[in-house]
Amino acid sequence: MGEIDIILADGRTLRAPEGSSVGDVLRAAAEEAVAARVDGRLVDLSAQVSAGARIEGLHAGSPEALEVLRHTTAHIMAQAVKDLFKGVRIAIGPAIESGFYYDFDYSGTFSPEDFEAIERRMAEIIAADLPLRRQELPREEALALFEREGEPYKVELLGELPEGETISVYRQGPERDGFVDLCRGPHLPSTGKVPAFKLTSVAGAYWRGDERRQMLQRIYGTAFWSPEELAKHLERLEEARRRDHRKLGRELDLFSITDEVGAGLIIWHPRGAMLRWILENFERCEHLRRGYHMVVGPQILRLDLWKKSGHFDNYRENMYFTEVEGQKYGIKPMNCLAHMMIYRSRVRSYRDLPLRYFELGTVHRHEKSGVLHGLLRVRQFTQDDAHIICTPEQLHAEISGVIDFVCDVMGLFGFDYEIEVSTRPEKSIGSDEDWERATEALIGTLQDKGMPFAINEGDGAFYGPKIDIKLKDALERRWQCATIQCDFTLPERFDLTYMAADGERRRPVMLHRVILGAIERFLGVLIEHYAGAFPVWLAPVQAVVLPITERHNDYAERVRGELLAGGVRVESDLRNEKLGLKIREAQLQKFPYMLVVGDREQQEGTVSPRRRGGENLKPMSVGSFLALVREEGRVQVGDHCIQAPGACAVS
Repeated sequence: MGEIDIILADGRTLRAPEGSSVGDVLRAAAEEAVAARVDGRLVDLSAQVSAGARIEGLHAGSPEALEVLRHTTAHIMAQAVKDLFKGVRIAIGPAIESGFYYDFDYSGTFSPEDFEAIERRMAEIIAADLPLRRQELPREEALALFEREGEPYKVELLGELPEGETISVYRQGPERDGFVDLCRGPHLPSTGKVPAFKLTSVAGAYWRGDERRQMLQRIYGTAFWSPEELAKHLERLEEARRRDHRKLGRELDLFSITDEVGAGLIIWHPRGAMLRWILENFERCEHLRRGYHMVVGPQILRLDLWKKSGHFDNYRENMYFTEVEGQKYGIKPMNCLAHMMIYRSRVRSYRDLPLRYFELGTVHRHEKSGVLHGLLRVRQFTQDDAHIICTPEQLHAEISGVIDFVCDVMGLFGFDYEIEVSTRPEKSIGSDEDWERATEALIGTLQDKGMPFAINEGDGAFYGPKIDIKLKDALERRWQCATIQCDFTLPERFDLTYMAADGERRRPVMLHRVILGAIERFLGVLIEHYAGAFPVWLAPVQAVVLPITERHNDYAERVRGELLAGGVRVESDLRNEKLGLKIREAQLQKFPYMLVVGDREQQEGTVSPRRRGGENLKPMSVGSFLALVREEGRVQVGDHCIQAPGACAVS
């Protein structure tokens, strides 16, 4: 048997016997890998290599290796569920960012009480150290296999593939009777390589996300390379449950969602509406400060406009439609059309540009009921939406300005962030040249600013590529909020022009951008980020006045009135209850300050403040407390300060 040359990730060349597997090569190179990348393709360690192949081992510390671990654990869970619950049929089971899931069709109902038995069976499968074997079969043979296995969901997926295509399946256990799954891989060499796992939750999920199809049961879990990592992750999950914005929304009386009103529709209670007002007022002031014009567009626009823009062809499954006096209209899912109509309402000169139109625009999108989730995924929401129309020469400066805006605002809330550039999707409009120009403008601006970014292939908007800025909250979770989309296509479709310096009509470029994104979604993220304990400038109630007895109620109301007149958001608790109970309940409501008033305070015209963390401050005059709240309500946004309650005062 001859030898072949293999190139390792560090550039070394290794000679290996013909017929060697990837695992053989990496072991010879003293690398402890769990899978590998060969010539850029992810493979199992059992894959054979050919002469000249470039091999990069995936090691336990890498994100890709963690994905392989979790995907393998999903297969182990599926085998365990099939072993324990007769009649179960399997659908799909991918790795996801926080772990994995598998969808099951089962006549019974899974519950968290079943997890102990499933985990016990999974532990037995892991202890058995069953090999995971990859097989490649013709499509017709794979179809016959899964028909024999009684797996209609796998048969459906295979039926959509071209005839003659080679299909990969994975078996764990005996070659004939072991668990088998349709899968691209790669996987760990054997089940015994899984060191730590946990099942976490169960939920419903429609097959292929289609609410007209079968409702399946989705079991979630996670896996890590050590029990210590798993324990830390489970602690974060428990903290996430404590911070769940739906739970806190009820407890803090911020908002409600009821089936009687309709799924995905939010009712804002007084405190929640105040929280929105503060955030929206802050947004208005920041946009005015940065040269934006306030605009407002209608909720419905004629269907012809949505066809002209491409939304009808590319986005109509997410839209609602209505008819008025025989004329068809689309209920807006986006604000861009009205903004373009404002631009077109008069002749524009190059001296007018850039024009920045800002709207806190309420939109409606048809989200499937299975994906609705509190404030994070709704059917009616308000975007801090703006469209910047500029010359091509102004494009880089405008993109840079939006990025700076996002960075200033995220710094205010204490968010770190990551950046992705999302490129052209399969379903899109516009020329290749325009897409290339738009993508280069986004990437070039990030490079000029020295900001690292990843490429997210095929996830752009249908009319242009975009920069997506993903926030990292207090629990290190990532949330998509801010986005900057570069669009050469809609200005062409709507014949937007400006008069250039040479007297010729030219085509402008349009940036679609949001800073916070959907206000509802951002508030959901904020509630969880702060665990409901908002900073003083943002808190819907900054202080509550607590009279010790009923005879102090009149003084408490006078204090409340003075503070309200001074701009403090304040309530009073005049119930005939013990002071200790009032304090405990105010702490549960996460008010920044409790102001105790009794005989001494009434005689001296003072209040005794207590912070929500339990710290008691010295008695002070109402004016001194007002100054304290104002000082704590001053926050830095970029190079300027704002003053509570989100007013436009600048220092």
